[in-house]
Amino acid sequence: MTTTAPAEAAAHKNPSGAAQPGPRRRPGRLRRIGLPYLLLLPALLLELLVHLVPMVIGIVMSFKELTQFYIRDWGAAPWSGLDNYKVSVDFDAPVGEALLHSFFVTVAFTLLSVGLCWLIGTAAAVYLQDNFRGRGLLRALFLIPYALPVYAAVITWVFMFQHDNGLVNHVLHDQLHLTDKPSFWLIGDNSFYALLTVSVWKGWPFAFLIVMAGLQNIPGELYEAAALDGAGMWQQIRRITLPSLRPVNQVLVLVLFLWTFNDFNTPFVLFGRSAPEAADLISVHIYQASFVTWNFGTGSAMSVLLLLFLLVVTGVYLLLTSRGRKPADV
Repeated sequence: MTTTAPAEAAAHKNPSGAAQPGPRRRPGRLRRIGLPYLLLLPALLLELLVHLVPMVIGIVMSFKELTQFYIRDWGAAPWSGLDNYKVSVDFDAPVGEALLHSFFVTVAFTLLSVGLCWLIGTAAAVYLQDNFRGRGLLRALFLIPYALPVYAAVITWVFMFQHDNGLVNHVLHDQLHLTDKPSFWLIGDNSFYALLTVSVWKGWPFAFLIVMAGLQNIPGELYEAAALDGAGMWQQIRRITLPSLRPVNQVLVLVLFLWTFNDFNTPFVLFGRSAPEAADLISVHIYQASFVTWNFGTGSAMSVLLLLFLLVVTGVYLLLTSRGRKPADV
């Protein structure tokens, strides 16, 4: 009787005699792997619409003789093959010579801007690592240029660079007497320095923010041990701070380089549609070649050449910076 009781109880619970379902299965591997991609699908579709599709259209336009006569139906523009690229890289012709000059100006501007942004941002971040009264207020003030809208900030600088009543000339000429006469900052050779000033002013807070975040990961015991060994401030920065910030600086310099080299808003708002020759950045130059001369085929070819250049520079930079990494850092 004791042997049949469990069987009778089981039969009473399951009168039909069907087998009890086993434990619930976990989602399969395919489902677990596919869920993240499914969640990313809307962002990927928007990325394709916003970036990839216009990029492909621009590449197609670079092989067409697309001028103002085919604006309404650019698909009907005749194919020109590599003619637009030949015109762009013919440095003995006016179009290629102007593009080469704009390229050199952009390279010089980018190197100076990125270098100064990194230097000022790193110095400010290191200085604000110590505890003192008003440190939080200084951090907030340092981030104001980065938080301001680009157009509002650059328009303010346009008024400050005015020849007759600008604040820059008032301070340099009227108060400090550093110049013999008020300078023209938005035309001529001084336009390069004006553009560089605005770029550094609005770019260094980003470097400051990234470096300050990277400094939080450096243990304070390293500085205490170095101080006990007699290391001074500069030795601590050289031996501890900069080596520890190397991964952060590698990403920071690359991002600043790409942003600065492609910057269009700053020179366009500062100088208008026609930038001075000394501040003729390649982004504004391509805009003029496309929307001022109405030669969209040549402008698209210049854009593709710029894209290829940035891809090559990025690849070489990543190759050189990753070569010196240890396997544990990867």
